[in-house]
Amino acid sequence: MPAEMAAAGAAAQGAGATGAAGVIHDIGYRRYEGKRHRHPGIVWALYLHSLRGTLGLGRGAKAKIVPIAAFLVMCLPAVVNAVAVARTGVQQVYYDTYTTTLRVLVVMVFVGVQAPELVSGDRRYQVLQLYFARPMRRSGYPLAKLAAFVTACLLLIELPLLLLYVGTISSEHGTHAVWLQTKQLIPGLGYGALWAVLLAATGLVLASLSGRRTYAAGTVAGTLFASFVISHILIRATEKAVRKAMTFRPPPGAPLPPGAKGGVVHGFAIKLVPTTAAKLVGLTSPFTILDSLRQWIGGSSHPTAVPNPGSYGAVYLGVFIALLVVAGGGLFLRYRKAGLS
Repeated sequence: MPAEMAAAGAAAQGAGATGAAGVIHDIGYRRYEGKRHRHPGIVWALYLHSLRGTLGLGRGAKAKIVPIAAFLVMCLPAVVNAVAVARTGVQQVYYDTYTTTLRVLVVMVFVGVQAPELVSGDRRYQVLQLYFARPMRRSGYPLAKLAAFVTACLLLIELPLLLLYVGTISSEHGTHAVWLQTKQLIPGLGYGALWAVLLAATGLVLASLSGRRTYAAGTVAGTLFASFVISHILIRATEKAVRKAMTFRPPPGAPLPPGAKGGVVHGFAIKLVPTTAAKLVGLTSPFTILDSLRQWIGGSSHPTAVPNPGSYGAVYLGVFIALLVVAGGGLFLRYRKAGLS
């Protein structure tokens, strides 16, 4: 009996030793035998993946609704302008003031919905640690996301301008007319680039504050919309109403008011004149900052709701740079730690 117990104990000890060593099982996974990329290759792959996701490529139909709708709405004025130029020869839409209100609303919705798609999901599902487990620097993740979102915003803003350009020159005759349109297009593209960079950085840093897409979308869109509305209210509230004398001649056959002499009517018109305060309160919104910069740099003279900043243009430029640095720097600082929750 003692001999049998000793044998059983020796067998159990041997089995334990074998179990402690472990066994590797081949369950059929295919090994990666391709080239392994370092930090630049990983950032580039993440950039392409993020850009495709922002545009809804390779995703379900639900993810394509906002990008497709935004591009269609933004391109509609260019199509209408092409028809108007072909029929009347008069350009209705211009490159730097490309339907300003429509552009604000469309870009606001696009940034508010798509910025959380880029960063909020990674926080919510705890996949940031997987990104940073690869040989990628902490700066690579926000760099790829920001570059992808800037590219997507550029496509949304610049493609309608190119469509507007093609539709306009197709009805123009002569090299001079085409060159004139080209000179107007180039500043418009540069102005659109300012839009893309500032709003993409602002949208991403706001979206990175929450892991829930609904909350992040509300934060981004709500902040942009509230600042836009408040800025315009402050502009109107600080403008000065001035009475200006005017005369006009009614059309033939129209009844003349009492006191009219020689068929000429004398009266007054109320004109809103921007004050110093009205020129400065535009600093409260990214959209009015961009429009003021356009006018200060020397954009077209087509009027908008934002007054020309005049000598305060340098202030707007400084605030634009500061806002861009704060938004971009804040985004990079946000991802210094992998364990974001």
